[in-house]
Amino acid sequence: MSEDKTDDIEIELLLQGIFLRYKYDFREYSRASVKRRLKSAMSRLNVATVSGLQEKTLHQPEFFFSLLQYLTVPVTEMFRDPAYFQALREKVLPHLSTYPSLKLWVAGCSTGEEAYSLAILLEEEGLLDRSIIYATDINPVSLKKAEAGIYRLEDIQKYTANYQKAGGKRSLSDYYVADYGAVAFQPLIRKKILFTDHSLATDNVFSETHFISCRNVMIYFEPELQNRAVGLFTESLARQGFLGIGEKESLQFSPHAVRYESVDRGMKIYRKVLERGL
Repeated sequence: MSEDKTDDIEIELLLQGIFLRYKYDFREYSRASVKRRLKSAMSRLNVATVSGLQEKTLHQPEFFFSLLQYLTVPVTEMFRDPAYFQALREKVLPHLSTYPSLKLWVAGCSTGEEAYSLAILLEEEGLLDRSIIYATDINPVSLKKAEAGIYRLEDIQKYTANYQKAGGKRSLSDYYVADYGAVAFQPLIRKKILFTDHSLATDNVFSETHFISCRNVMIYFEPELQNRAVGLFTESLARQGFLGIGEKESLQFSPHAVRYESVDRGMKIYRKVLERGL
């Protein structure tokens, strides 16, 4: 048996063990991505084989949560892809402003930067007071950092440039307090975001929403899990609700694609439509 085949078996057993032991489901994640992440974890955690990772994971819960940081790999920033937020400001929020109250969902929120960006956008368009943002992720370490709303001061220069390119109407510094090399976002912004655990692989819809942003998450999923995620979004969205996905992601091959029309093709923003015949 080839070494690659042995590696595949070891990975399959590890992911199955994680699911059975901890109920975290990575079985339908892209194998190429999982392999890269496990290789990095083995190097950093000083474990020689995937089977070694499995042994430690099954018998040492604290080790599993260390491994989880490699399996999720949070990569994000405030107002990432500024043109996306500019498109939301111009093409989505005017429609959302017609609702008396709003529920928005940032799926795969990582350490919270996108959720805070969305909250700032809503504040500047006069919609934050009647909004609640659900920001979800499977990584408890990321969620804890996101809920704190504290970020490195050295990152703020880039975040500020992104904010300005996204059509920011004020100064980003209006929304945070800086001290000791870090910034903390104001309660005005933080109180409108509910950070909570949710898995697109195993959990169900938890609320009707008017806008969902899930960017650069589904690229790590196999097609079956991508379809499950889009199905959850479709079920969650209110009539004529909006969905934003990542630049390298697509609805084209999903059976749920017929339920959407394009709002901004370049920025991958869609609007839910009625099923045909209804």
